[in-house]
Amino acid sequence: MFGYVRTDTPYLYIKDDTLYKAMYCGVCKGIAQVCGQTARMGLSYDVTFFSVILHNVAGVDVKIEKQHCLTHCIRSKQMAEVDEITRQLAALNIALVYYKYTDDIADGDGGRGKRLWFKNGFARLKKKYPKIEEIVRKNMEKQWSCERAKTDSVDRAADATATLLAEFTDYVLGDKATGYTRNLFYAVGKWIYLIDALDDYDKDVKKGCYNPFVLAYGAKCREQLLQGKYAEEVAYIFHSLFFDIRENLSHIEFRFNRDLSDNILLRGLPMMTKRIMEGKGCNGNCKPKKDKSTQKKDTE
Repeated sequence: MFGYVRTDTPYLYIKDDTLYKAMYCGVCKGIAQVCGQTARMGLSYDVTFFSVILHNVAGVDVKIEKQHCLTHCIRSKQMAEVDEITRQLAALNIALVYYKYTDDIADGDGGRGKRLWFKNGFARLKKKYPKIEEIVRKNMEKQWSCERAKTDSVDRAADATATLLAEFTDYVLGDKATGYTRNLFYAVGKWIYLIDALDDYDKDVKKGCYNPFVLAYGAKCREQLLQGKYAEEVAYIFHSLFFDIRENLSHIEFRFNRDLSDNILLRGLPMMTKRIMEGKGCNGNCKPKKDKSTQKKDTE
């Protein structure tokens, strides 16, 4: 569920690349302030994007200056100062990570040891930002209920994640929130859930885990799904989301330069969708791993 929201780097201005990296560091520092140092391991690109766009829509300027941190203790880096929006996003990030591992534990996929790294941070954010924890928990429970019921509707399966983001952004933006901002983040949340499900298609088939695409279409593998009779229907699902994103984005007032947000939403999401459909994963690497026997032969 994490790491899919990325920039389309070849089409990214240098100024926006600098801003994006600074915002990434800002969220990381925000996590340390709200949840402690160990919780920084849960930082995701997705929440960095939320920081970029929410600061812009809310009209909150970000101060960026060279600083040091634990991972950049020798050379300073451009980092965004931590403000209240950053702290709220830090709380969201760690709540999502904590409940993800909780779900993994319930599914028997491990995660108990990993969740321990975030236990104290989760307790701290729950105390400081109870509303954010409530939004995440309520919608994650809705998600789990949907999965336990083996819902075969792609739309219904993605609704909880989409609603989670919509409610969170309403909370952060306050009186700056509109129907367009809510619909935009609903569509982005839906995309995140569905692209994750599509990416995990083969793994979920093998393990017998819940996947709405598997239940809805019954293809034996992702390749069969995307090249068979349901290919156009699956493509239409994502094209519809891109249309919703473009339409709602066009009605949102940005207080500062919007080049970075447009790059991610209008180019980054379609780019990542193409990668996943081609079986390349988040980082574009689709080369299959060799098994041990093959590796042995290669070295002989």
